Parts: sequence; structure tokens; C-alpha cells
Amino acid sequence: MYKPILTIFYQFNPWYSTIGGIQTLVSLFIKYAPSEFDLRLVGTGHDRCQPNLKWQKAEFAGREINFLPLFTLENDNIRSLIPTTVKYTNVLLGRCFASDFMHFHRLEPTLATLNWQGEKTLFIHNDIHQQMQPNGDKKAILWRRFPAAYFALESLLIRQFNQILSCNSDSAKFYSQRYPTLSNRISYIKNSFDSEIFYPLSHQEREAKRRELAVRLGLVPETCFILFAGRLHPQKDPLLLVRAFAALNESNTHLLIAGDGELATKIRAEIGRLGLTERVTMLGAVNQTEVSQLHQICNVFVLTSIYEGLPLVVLEALASGTPVVTTRTGETPKLLTDDSGVVCSQRTPESIANSIRQVLLHPEDYPSVSCVQTARPYAACNVIRDIYSEMLNRWELRTFSAVSS
Repeated sequence: MYKPILTIFYQFNPWYSTIGGIQTLVSLFIKYAPSEFDLRLVGTGHDRCQPNLKWQKAEFAGREINFLPLFTLENDNIRSLIPTTVKYTNVLLGRCFASDFMHFHRLEPTLATLNWQGEKTLFIHNDIHQQMQPNGDKKAILWRRFPAAYFALESLLIRQFNQILSCNSDSAKFYSQRYPTLSNRISYIKNSFDSEIFYPLSHQEREAKRRELAVRLGLVPETCFILFAGRLHPQKDPLLLVRAFAALNESNTHLLIAGDGELATKIRAEIGRLGLTERVTMLGAVNQTEVSQLHQICNVFVLTSIYEGLPLVVLEALASGTPVVTTRTGETPKLLTDDSGVVCSQRTPESIANSIRQVLLHPEDYPSVSCVQTARPYAACNVIRDIYSEMLNRWELRTFSAVSS
């Protein structure tokens, strides 16, 4: 029996994945895809074992997929002079990989898809209105320098999509107001986490493993760990986090930074300037299993972003029983409850330090069970299953209508 084909377009390689929530979400769509679908991924290659521009059968997370790398990309954690999205779009132009369903996670590559037939879905991963604000670091995203050009391109391309799904409710509202004739295609969608990987330990296990980590790092067993995990990118503003940790100035606390990116050198310099060399550990890029283990034993996860959608890493921390401290950005402030985290009143080192201190001094106010309960509705096994179920229903209706006519 013929199966509907879903083709996912994104500039990554699931077997050699770089840091990012989009990469994680695409991987979840592969892992939790029902058997009723055939999956294709148009991504990037890593080495000669995966020849470019050739379809190849492969297995990922126990699921068989057809994979086509457009070009070789060894490390996308650090941006090159030519943005990866531009390279990806350039290779896609003039080709056609249309299928029953097509998922896009960047707007620019859809320059190549205007005439492709099939159901197209665009995923919006950030609060676009905030992302395109002219204030702040224009290096955070190239389009910030040319917002009028971005929105002109967007207005040209966006009408081709059957669905526009945003993980940020403000962004969904922004799009509905900007394109009122498309409002019935625009909706909010929950981001999701993998509950098979991110889950809490018992209190006893958590404390034992936290002490083990402290001893391994040469710290006192009572050390409290503050965690950041993600790309070291201007959007995430990890320099603000380091300054907030300096302002915290609490004994027996240690900051763990898991991730890599273009700001790594500046962060190391700032750590040295503030005299924090012995109190901050930069772990570099770590795999998903290592990240889950860090979430399970740290005392608090901190996010200091300038703009966001709904970061998967926040869901992963909460699902692991760890409270979250965040700046007032993205969907996270709407998600957190009074007993699962704190939203900072201001984007200043002092405000963030005060919020971290609040969690560290009163852990009983942020119990693991409350954090897990906050994350539970976003579990991928449910969220993604429901999305696929709706897709299959639409495909069956289209197929029935075609046969009937």
C-alpha cells in the first residue's frame, strides 16, 4: 500500500548533529514518526561516507529514512562568513524534492519551492518580532541589519504554505495580524522533549551524582551547580550569564557551560577578567545523553536569551526535575509556574543573580515534581504523535477525494 511521504528540509546531519533546538526537534520528528509514513530528510553531509546529492537509505533512532545531503558541513556550531542557510538555499535552487508533506524550518530555502506541489509547513522557532528588532547585537542574526528586506522576502514566500506553526504564541499572533488573509493557516504549536531521555532521578540519586561531579571537578561535595546548555551565540547572551554569576558571589556555587559557538573565546576572556576561572567550567559541545545527566543533577538551569521561541532545553531541564531561571523572553515566562522557576524582572546581572539566589536558598519552593508536571504536556511522544495523526487524516481525505472524483 502506498504511504504518504514526509520530506524534512533542514541544514543538519542527524548522525553528526550540531547544537540547536531545531536539530533536536527534527530528530524527534524522525524518532516518533509512525510506520504509516515514509520519511525523507534533505540535510547536509559530514564526510565521504555520505556522498552529496545522492539519496541513501539509513537508520536513525531505530527508524529507516531516505537521506540526501546537499553539501558537506563539518561544524555548524561556529558561523562562517557565508551563512549555512545561504549555502543550503543555493544548492536547493533548481531542484525539486516535492512530496506529499514538506516541513521547512527556515524561510530562505523555500525560494526554491514556490512551484513544488504538496502540503508545505513552515515552522517558526523564534519570536520573529523581537528577533528582528533593530536594537541589540546585529550580529545575532544577519537579517537584523536588513529587516525590511527580510519582511519583503517573507511576504513573497509565505503564501505558499498550507500551515505556519509557531512555538511562540506572540509570534503566532504577530503573523496572524501581519497576514490576516492567512490567519486560518497560522497556529501555535507546542515544542517538545524526549521523555525517554529527559526524566528525573530520585532525590537520593540526584544528590549522590551531584556530589560525585563536585568531587570529580575538585570541588567541595556541597557545591551547587548552575547550568547553561546551548549554542554560545549572541542570541543566548552567555556573557550576561557569566556576569550574573559574578554578581551572585555565593560560596560553594559553580557554573557549568555546556555548548560551543562563536562566543567561546570571549566567554573565556570574560571568565578570566572577572576572576572566575576556578568557579566556571566550560564543557564544550556535549551529546544529548551527557546533557540529560547534567540536567538531572544541577540545582538550577539559567537562560539569559535576548529572544526565543520556546527553547527545548527549558523543557528538558524541567522534565529532569530542575527549576529554571529565565529572562523575560519567548514562551518560557508563560510556561513556568511559581514552583518550577523564576522569571527575572530585568535583563541585568544583578536581577538574574537575585533570581538564581532565590532558587538556591529555597529549593523546597521548587520541587522536582512541580518541574516535571510543568513539562509533561510537552512530551514528544504525545505532541508529535498528534501532529502526525492530523497529517494522516488530511492525506486520507485528499486521497479519498481524488479517488472519488
